[in-house]
Amino acid sequence: MKVLVTGSAGFIGSATCLRLLERGDTVIGVDCLNDYYDPELKRARLARHIDHPNFIQLTIDLSDRQAMEQAFATHRPQRVINLAAQAGVRYAATNPHIYVSSNVTGFLHVLEGCRHNGVEHLVFASTSSVYGANLKMPFSEHDSTEHPLTLYAATKKANEQMAHSYANLFDLPCTGLRFFTVYGPWGRPDMALFMFTKAILAGEPIKVFNHGKHKRSFTFIDDIVEGVIRVLDQPPTANPAWNGASPDPATSGSGPYRIFNIGAEQQVELLRYIEVLEQCLGRKAIMEMLPLQPGDVPDTEADVTDLSNIVGYRPRVTVEEGVKAFVDWYRGYNGVL
Repeated sequence: MKVLVTGSAGFIGSATCLRLLERGDTVIGVDCLNDYYDPELKRARLARHIDHPNFIQLTIDLSDRQAMEQAFATHRPQRVINLAAQAGVRYAATNPHIYVSSNVTGFLHVLEGCRHNGVEHLVFASTSSVYGANLKMPFSEHDSTEHPLTLYAATKKANEQMAHSYANLFDLPCTGLRFFTVYGPWGRPDMALFMFTKAILAGEPIKVFNHGKHKRSFTFIDDIVEGVIRVLDQPPTANPAWNGASPDPATSGSGPYRIFNIGAEQQVELLRYIEVLEQCLGRKAIMEMLPLQPGDVPDTEADVTDLSNIVGYRPRVTVEEGVKAFVDWYRGYNGVL
């Protein structure tokens, strides 16, 4: 297929491009290469596939309507994977306009491109952060997500609702994926594992919020990409059993729309995550214990029953394996022992 991937220089986007190219697809990558974090890391990710004969890279900001319209009209992708976004939960507190520009306006331009160019299926990144103040575990796509605690989560919730409207109005097949705490080689410098590794190797303290007691469904990058590809290959349909008297938030009765959780099913406590990292580095962390940050949730746990049943998804990489893979990559990329 010909697949347009936004965020092609990003952590998940670049890995997804590689997988698509490996199986023979043509990939049109879109990324603005902004300086939210070191663009050199983005260029290094891109270098892994920039010269592939079936890859085309476009340096475009999603908020640039004219450029996005031109990209869709010129390349006419069959399917689209939207992974570009302004990431980072805490950055939104001081830079809110960037989040709306990229995550809301930019996503609108993706939806419009799909609508006007006959795209067969749009797969887009959402986040487990949309569950916000929910305490029911594990998090299920069929539960309400009306109480996001951060602007980042609110923009992703808006994406889900925007996609639902386009599925309903224009019969555009849309699938949203709620990612759960993705980690692994080539990850972002603002992610906990990256920051912890850098600090421990430098002999500096790490900030451990909630005293390390919160739990997460840490999910290795390869498991995420596997799920994205499987979902891409199975466009959704309307749910004939959908009932407006008891509406299912994960499906639609009026259009081809679906929401899935995608993540590891087993929770891991942050202190255990750090312990595994210490073992892989062969060094002890100096931990500065701090309370839970505003906007953070104590725990997340992914229910991936639907994704497993429909596309055969099953995460395979353990935290022990995944953290080791990250440490091996980090040492090699940064040239440190």
